[in-house]
Amino acid sequence: MRVIAGHAKGRKLEGPPPGTRPFMDRNREALFSSLGSEVVGAAVIDLFAGVGSLGLEALSRGAASAVFVEWSQPAATILRENVAKVGLGGEVVSTDVFDFLEGAADRYDLAFVDPPYAMPLASVVEALERLVDQLNPNAVVVVHRRVGEAAPSLPGLTLSWEREFGDAQVWRFVKLPEEAMS
Repeated sequence: MRVIAGHAKGRKLEGPPPGTRPFMDRNREALFSSLGSEVVGAAVIDLFAGVGSLGLEALSRGAASAVFVEWSQPAATILRENVAKVGLGGEVVSTDVFDFLEGAADRYDLAFVDPPYAMPLASVVEALERLVDQLNPNAVVVVHRRVGEAAPSLPGLTLSWEREFGDAQVWRFVKLPEEAMS
């Protein structure tokens, strides 16, 4: 696993501990190609961050900041090593995503939500519902799931596209402007 493009292009990342499913390099490349300039200057949150490949790729491509939230201690340890190795900053928060979102005060422009495939869709929806309040208007939310689930309908978010990459699917949501949510 490596950083694909940007300031840290080619830097190798430590792989995930057993039981962690990373967002594969070729899928990450396709995803970031689709995001294009939306990454530049963005405040990023990487939920269920694993070893941080999505948030670190965003930082390498010009994101202004990144917060990585990962509950698993083995993954968080590797994540901290990867953040240090890439050297572009980023805050690692080792806590439960739901607890983090309950008390979060910052607002984000780009969110990656990459929970374990085993997490029920209802729990993913709950995380997204809590995340909406931490998003700036027109923020982009990228959700990574196993192929075969239907994208949920969420208050405050509109599905802009969905794509399949092998056994993975990605949903891209955009936060509606405040006046559209009234």
